[in-house]
Amino acid sequence: MFSLINEHINRCVDFTGAEIQRFNELLVVKHIPKKTLMLQEGEVCNFEAYINKGCIRTYYIDPKGVEITLQFAIEDWWVSDIGSFHERKASKLFIQTLEPSEVLLLSPETKEKLLHEIPKFERVFRLMIQKNLTRLQDRFLQTVTTTAVEKYLDFIDRYPTIPQRVPQHYIASYLGFSPEFLSKVRTRLSKGQDVHE
Repeated sequence: MFSLINEHINRCVDFTGAEIQRFNELLVVKHIPKKTLMLQEGEVCNFEAYINKGCIRTYYIDPKGVEITLQFAIEDWWVSDIGSFHERKASKLFIQTLEPSEVLLLSPETKEKLLHEIPKFERVFRLMIQKNLTRLQDRFLQTVTTTAVEKYLDFIDRYPTIPQRVPQHYIASYLGFSPEFLSKVRTRLSKGQDVHE
């Protein structure tokens, strides 16, 4: 149950057995069916969720009513609306399970308790935020400096298991493509052809 997350945090900081046990005691285990909305726009996000099993996406709905996928999260990743969680303000996002998922949850209260009792966890969460910020900067640079094909190939390289687990129209949304264009890219790449937008 906790082996994956314990390995995850021990990659950041060395913890004692007692500290790990206390951390595990504060986590809430939740099994969530496929296509469940964990968070909806207008709600305050009350969780930081570590994914033990499953696949979850974060998205928003633009003024035209179109869903725009911002993130896919799978095993050994965290998912949340960080701004809503920490600032206790209404979220603009939706978080939805794409598969039956098992998550380990921290609430704002249990996270504060954890940080108070075991200050070493400050470093764990700081390193997580740094990693996520780096990923966001990389994605922004990629958006403005690479071709559509390069975006798709980079996505496949970074997240090789996701295309088998996620509907193609969600991947197209994540990449900023139409589903038709993504299909064209995939078909031509499978035939070894170059593709230009």
